[in-house]
Amino acid sequence: MTTATADGVRKASDEGTWTDDQLRDRFMQLWHRRALPRSSCDPGIAWSSLDGRYAESHRHYHDKRHLAHCLAEFDLAAELIVQPDQVEMAIWFHDIINEPGRSDNEALSAELFRNLAGGSMADAFVDDVVDLILITTHRQEPVDPDQRILCDIDLASLGCPWECYLRDTGHLRAEFRGSDQDYCRIKRVFLESMLRRPRIFVTDFFYARYEHLARENLRRFLDLIDVWEAAGSDGRKVPLLRTSGIDA
Repeated sequence: MTTATADGVRKASDEGTWTDDQLRDRFMQLWHRRALPRSSCDPGIAWSSLDGRYAESHRHYHDKRHLAHCLAEFDLAAELIVQPDQVEMAIWFHDIINEPGRSDNEALSAELFRNLAGGSMADAFVDDVVDLILITTHRQEPVDPDQRILCDIDLASLGCPWECYLRDTGHLRAEFRGSDQDYCRIKRVFLESMLRRPRIFVTDFFYARYEHLARENLRRFLDLIDVWEAAGSDGRKVPLLRTSGIDA
């Protein structure tokens, strides 16, 4: 196995792309930084759990590409983060459990992190990471600066170029267990709730970077759903959800 150099890690962050070796090295460095002295926990066990779960066959969006994208956004905002190790650890674990159809994936992810890190890291650190993981449900208002940044990092892909946004939507559809009609109905509720917010991105940093394009993407996709629904849905698959090349 090759080892990622520091320059290689920085380059990967700049480009938003990471090899498995670079991801592993970065995670191991973080785990070693936060482990208590003489901790008996093998960080390789934690990495194996992460690596295996992010490679699950049902994942099309919540995979290592999403993880790498979040890490790249984290690096861009690093100087604004109060407790960077806590936020980065939450990024690694916030989607470690991803079971389609469940509403408690974040809670299960937080529980798994606590089980892996408990006794090996300071209790306060573990508690902080758990709280950060739970905020990525996006069901409640983030209350401190690091929670706000993490929520924005997790939503940053909403502000990517249109072709990328469509691809991500196809990947998310592929993870959804249900019909295209059900997916569009749920997607509409989510997109409209985002657009009703005064700001999608709660930090000034991410607002300046992505707010305008994110709102444009969300409105544009809602328009596509409207066109499809107006044409009459008869159980056929929705072409706009096939842009990723995935036939869900």
